[in-house]
Amino acid sequence: MFISPAYAQGAGAAGGGDFLTAILPFVLIIAIFYFFLIRPQQKKQKEHREKLAAIRRGDTIVSGGGLVGKVTKVRENNDELEVEIAPGTRVVVLRNLVFDVTSKTAPATQEASKETGSKGRRGSRSKSEEAAGSEEESADA
Repeated sequence: MFISPAYAQGAGAAGGGDFLTAILPFVLIIAIFYFFLIRPQQKKQKEHREKLAAIRRGDTIVSGGGLVGKVTKVRENNDELEVEIAPGTRVVVLRNLVFDVTSKTAPATQEASKETGSKGRRGSRSKSEEAAGSEEESADA
């Protein structure tokens, strides 16, 4: 009816594999959390930081408070953006509080080369480019 003390002590010595089987589920759970939760979140954060660093004049952004506007001025020294949320209404938004960049403009080097390349040549732009250019000029005024 009772187990002899010698038999009970012998079972404990042979249980070295029990520690491995006890810790294996925890290791698997940690690995699953890393690959399905932590790693994808780190990738999203990295992409978001890259988006914020690439904001420039003319981009359309959504602020953390839900304001949608167009960046009119980028102040590099203290990471502030001047954003036009309505015609004639400009607010200053911290770069870190930008939620999303919804519309990107072409890089400044490409814009500058297009402008200098098309000056002095009449008829080099298509009608759609001229219409888009006149809309931008009227929006800036």
